[in-house]
Amino acid sequence: MIDLKTFEVWFITGSQNLYGEETLKKVAEHAQHIAEGLNSSGTIPVRVIYKPVVKSTEEIFTTIQEANAAPDCIGIITWMHTFSPAKMWIRGLNILQKPMLHLHTQFNRDIPWSSIDMDFMNLNQSAHGDREFGFMVSRLRKSRKVVVGHWQDTGVLSQIDTWARAAAAWQDWQGAKFVRFGDNMRFVAVTDGDKVEAETKFGFAVNSYGIGDLVAVINSITEDEVTALASHYENIYTMDASLKKGADRYHSVYEAAKIELGLRKFLESGGYKGFTDTFEDLHGMVQLPGIAAQRLMADGYGFAGEGDWKTTALVRAFKVMGSGLPGGNAFMEDYTYHFDPQNELVLGAHMLEIDASLAAGKPSLEVHPLGIGGKADPARLVFNVAGGDALNASLIDMGNRFRLLINEVVAVEPEHELPNLPVARVLWKPLPDMKTGCAAWIYGGGAHHTAYSQNLTAEHLQDFADMAGIEFLRIGKNTTIEQFRNELRWNEIAYK
Repeated sequence: MIDLKTFEVWFITGSQNLYGEETLKKVAEHAQHIAEGLNSSGTIPVRVIYKPVVKSTEEIFTTIQEANAAPDCIGIITWMHTFSPAKMWIRGLNILQKPMLHLHTQFNRDIPWSSIDMDFMNLNQSAHGDREFGFMVSRLRKSRKVVVGHWQDTGVLSQIDTWARAAAAWQDWQGAKFVRFGDNMRFVAVTDGDKVEAETKFGFAVNSYGIGDLVAVINSITEDEVTALASHYENIYTMDASLKKGADRYHSVYEAAKIELGLRKFLESGGYKGFTDTFEDLHGMVQLPGIAAQRLMADGYGFAGEGDWKTTALVRAFKVMGSGLPGGNAFMEDYTYHFDPQNELVLGAHMLEIDASLAAGKPSLEVHPLGIGGKADPARLVFNVAGGDALNASLIDMGNRFRLLINEVVAVEPEHELPNLPVARVLWKPLPDMKTGCAAWIYGGGAHHTAYSQNLTAEHLQDFADMAGIEFLRIGKNTTIEQFRNELRWNEIAYK
């Protein structure tokens, strides 16, 4: 699991020297108390670090400059305890390179009706101090998330948690490296894209390696390493006796384990956070990576099939954002439909590579013919995905911009056995309904590949898109085709 406690956000409180030493001392006490409260709440997955109250242009600039340079700092939370004249913030905000959350709160929850006086009013001025700050952020066109409410409120803490998770995923993308073995599937449009623009916009690099580079690493794996991993498979998955050591089909499991070890070694040695491959380029490999991709994804690596590097990176971001939350995140594909008017469903699956973080029960390790790629029968984990609220997301290159498109869905438990479909699979109902959800997805240019999540929400991805400065479109329970097509038209104007 990815440890989000390695990340930190800085809690920066604004004031000014006008108020005098006693008031500023109280401001600092309150700010430190709030930062410590956020940090110990048990809700926010990263460390919240109190920073001394900033009271001048120079202090603001220096603090933000230090935040930009701090490798563990993934963002800042700002709060104006008193009035902090916003011209002091211009230089600092102009150099800010980290995500920002503006917490519009105050130290006390309630007005002390019987004792409130002008000293109290002079100290507790967030109601208008934050508006002064908010004007300047808007004037400078700086992206940020605004959260309103008392800092101990569970809803406020939940919003900060969501933003912090998005900020962690954004930080994780900065300097990340993803591997594309070979090219994307021939003639396919949506899995391709501008890798130079992606590195400029998102901070991660995608570079291709020949499949021979991977095969050389796979062939370096020792027999003892392979048999140990194959034995591990037997211990944790349901397996037919014919696949176990000494049986007639054990060689398929052996080769799958060897591929996993080779891939893992390649990724670890190069510091890569994910990879993509294609069944059209497997020269020197015995079988297409199935269980290898599934298990690496379950460990936090990004993956997508057929050279789809954008979805690979998005799956990795989902893994970071969802770390520690119940449920999983994985590569997915809309495969086929059930058009029963009383029970319309999408069957999501892929040839081999959906990871078992989504599984409703114990996965079964199976070996079957693939019918594509021209290689030996690959080993894969077969399971049903649990029901419940979920979402699909697609990162699309629209030529002049990137678009993040999501569809909120409700996954359902399978009503029938699927004895002849030996892949991981999930059934879901797109919101608001099948026809609207699918039509809006197509109008929005959504890909057939997605990142599927059981534990993230539209708010996580809205925050993430805001940090990236890209277009965000949501298809949910209140979506209508008329409204959605209008949003597409308005966005064309906004992003030209």
